[in-house]
Amino acid sequence: MSKTVIHTASAPAAIGPYSQAIQMGDCVFTSGQLGIIPETGELAQGVEAQAVWAMRNLGEILKQAGLSYANVIKTTVFVADLADFAKINAVYQTFFDGAYPARSCVQVAALPKGGLVEIECIAAK
Repeated sequence: MSKTVIHTASAPAAIGPYSQAIQMGDCVFTSGQLGIIPETGELAQGVEAQAVWAMRNLGEILKQAGLSYANVIKTTVFVADLADFAKINAVYQTFFDGAYPARSCVQVAALPKGGLVEIECIAAK
């Protein structure tokens, strides 16, 4: 089985030596997405706005792979402050139809570019 690099100009380019996503068989593994606005390359202001953009960026990557949020089976959410958990949840849930994927959420010491939230996912066809 070979791996395929997934890339779209509709989501922020990788800020290091990694791919936006890799497809292996029927599974797509995304890299973590910050709340970066692709058109400006800047972080959105505030944790809710960053959560929206992180999810939108994941959506664009999934779309490039021929998938949607409905194909997501697992997410990992990294937060700079776990006190923002409820705010992030309020945004996060709007991207799914109620059949929520499995998820982990962890507080980290810091995120790239001073981000407040970063989200990655695994999706399957």
